[in-house]
Amino acid sequence: MVKTYRLVIVALFLGLFACQTKHVSFTESDIQIIPKPAEVTLQEGGFAFSESTQFVVSDETQKVISEALLAKFQKAAGWTPSVTNSAPSKNYVQFITANELAEEAYKLEVTSNHINISASANAGFIYGLETVRQLLPVAIESPEVVSNIDWVIPNVLIQDQPRFKWRGLMLDLSRHFFGKEYLKKTIDRLAMHKMNVLHLHLVDDQGWRIEIKKYPKLTEVGAWRVDQEHLAWNARLATKPGEKGTYGGFLTQEELKELVAYAKTKNVEIVPEIEMPAHVTSAIASYPEYSCLEKPVGVPSGGLWPITDIYCAGKDSTFEFLQDILTEVMAIFPSKYIHIGGDEATKTNWKTCPHCQKRMKTEGLHDVEALQSYFVKRMEKFINAHGKKLIGWDEILEGGLAPDATVMSWRGVKGGVEAAKQGHDVVMTPGTHCYFDHYQGPQSYEPLAWGGFTPLSKVYTFDPVVDTMTPEEAKHVLGGQANLWAEFIPTEAQSEYMIYPRLAALSETVWSPKELRNWEDFSSRISTMFKRYKQLGINYAKSAYLVTSEAKVNIEEKVVDVVLKNEFPSADIRYTIDGSEVNASSEKYMKPIKLTKTTRIRASLFDEEQPVGKAFDETIKFHKAVGKRVEYKEKYSDSYQGAGAFGMVNALRGSKNFHDGQWQAWIGKDMEVTIDLENEETIHQVTVGTLENQGPGIYFPIAVEVYVSNDGKTFEKTGQIERRYAENSKSELKEFTVSFTERKARYVKVKAINLKRAPNGGGTWLFVDEIIVD
Repeated sequence: MVKTYRLVIVALFLGLFACQTKHVSFTESDIQIIPKPAEVTLQEGGFAFSESTQFVVSDETQKVISEALLAKFQKAAGWTPSVTNSAPSKNYVQFITANELAEEAYKLEVTSNHINISASANAGFIYGLETVRQLLPVAIESPEVVSNIDWVIPNVLIQDQPRFKWRGLMLDLSRHFFGKEYLKKTIDRLAMHKMNVLHLHLVDDQGWRIEIKKYPKLTEVGAWRVDQEHLAWNARLATKPGEKGTYGGFLTQEELKELVAYAKTKNVEIVPEIEMPAHVTSAIASYPEYSCLEKPVGVPSGGLWPITDIYCAGKDSTFEFLQDILTEVMAIFPSKYIHIGGDEATKTNWKTCPHCQKRMKTEGLHDVEALQSYFVKRMEKFINAHGKKLIGWDEILEGGLAPDATVMSWRGVKGGVEAAKQGHDVVMTPGTHCYFDHYQGPQSYEPLAWGGFTPLSKVYTFDPVVDTMTPEEAKHVLGGQANLWAEFIPTEAQSEYMIYPRLAALSETVWSPKELRNWEDFSSRISTMFKRYKQLGINYAKSAYLVTSEAKVNIEEKVVDVVLKNEFPSADIRYTIDGSEVNASSEKYMKPIKLTKTTRIRASLFDEEQPVGKAFDETIKFHKAVGKRVEYKEKYSDSYQGAGAFGMVNALRGSKNFHDGQWQAWIGKDMEVTIDLENEETIHQVTVGTLENQGPGIYFPIAVEVYVSNDGKTFEKTGQIERRYAENSKSELKEFTVSFTERKARYVKVKAINLKRAPNGGGTWLFVDEIIVD
């Protein structure tokens, strides 16, 4: 039953304990808890922590739980409350077992005399204490002693429990490896957000990350790849069989057991994922005999598609190999679930493999999709026989779902809806809202990511239950999960940047009652969480603070309307258009800015009269070709048409997001355009705006040539610049400027020469957003 939310706002004056006489008042704005509790009542009075405060516990586990907050007092306050087994008359925090509460529920009663945290299990005590932590001043997160702080929290009554029982985060350790200590920090932060599942993607094509004692080559060979980190992920060269890898790593079984034990103290269940039948090139590189072709392969250093080197479903030895692996895995992880992947298997080899064809004939399977279903069902029987449940990506639906399988729906929610209709449990993790490898701000301001756009506000709109579900189907939704695929996540700092603060938004969608969710209210509370992140040294993204723009151009009137916006409601945006810096006295943005001449717009989001986040700085340039007719020798691709006929001369620039509607592109062909300036104009340079992102095959031109004419027939070459191909792992915008002696001309012809063939053998795109004539 969903509890109603009550918040009584009471202005109060608090007489602090001992010699403290300072008065403190609390209001609604002082309760900044994420995720939002189910029921809160603010009461008169407050509780002050001091050196004499005692934590009352009844067993060793409760003592361990209390130590998380005690350690914070030791660092931030310089003193540590004591732990006892019997309650004193006042100034104490007590854990009380209340069997009537749900497993992860808690009841928090704060009075001026004491604090009671009631729960039926350790999870409730952990979450109750995490709520106390968020009621304390942000300074409690400080790694060093902070002076002049009153460690006071308001008197409140909070009754709280999660809406869903699966509240997860997946970390991909294969594409880039992250070690034990970072995973421990992640577990701490999951508990802070009342999340309870850490899904470890331990196996993929680019690396095997778990020690398997019976098959040592899985880590001797499969855990290491040739270091091509200087190249874009999808532009890396194929690895030859036997090439020695030096980039990678793995977790030993002892390290994983240590992690599991640590996670248990934080009520975090670690779910291991051992991919099958695809995304296993690292395993095939180690033991090629378990593939159909049995050919030696190398561990890929980067992107791989299609994924054809997969396990052979026709050999019994394949299943023995996988059962041996899972036997060791299940001995490490007490998790109820074993994730077997099951996604993106290109089954080309199964169609011709004599072993697979024999299996299909013997089992009466009509196609390779049915063979994959056989594969999954056979593995499920083994997993179930060991008291575990199988979970896999939504592709395991294809060919028929295993009897007791749980589906993790990533290709939207369709797979989850279908599984629920069939009576199967579901974890919703649609890429649209839950893929944290997507950009969270404008690509021009963000580090390279996989693609897509999933800002903080969009994550907050996620709901694991789909409106079309019946109540019975909705009961099968276990919850939701964020996924951080690591193709573009080479460092811990980058991993943190992509996870936080989006994890805070997701935590509220899977914990709090749906009717309590309110973006404006969350926007207020997240600012306090940002301060906690800063104290904790978390490299969180400030993308939500970014001011972004949308521009529309009236070509005929040569007017550009610029709209400034921000994710937060009623954002206080201030701007200048005279080139000056933005400050508190700058004009407040209220309506679109009309531009008729070259203008530099600077803007910033303000909070309490102070600028926050990265400043917006963009120039709209009205050059001599704006709105002029453009003739194309070779028309741009239908996939990237930009703004059409005037796309090259509309004064609007493209971003690193090549799907933003401003780019025109050619695949394997040169660009050649002629611009009619309508009258003879005095000109001295031409600039071509381009983009490079070698991963998806977008390359800078290797040369730009400029020609001019007065009659449109006879052209004179005024200059050119050349640029040889260079390795580039980043997404980059670049202007190529050809300058020449000032002259008069009516027609300007511009050629941009396409690289045409990438070093890895693929075709190449040439992207252009604007041709600027000065």
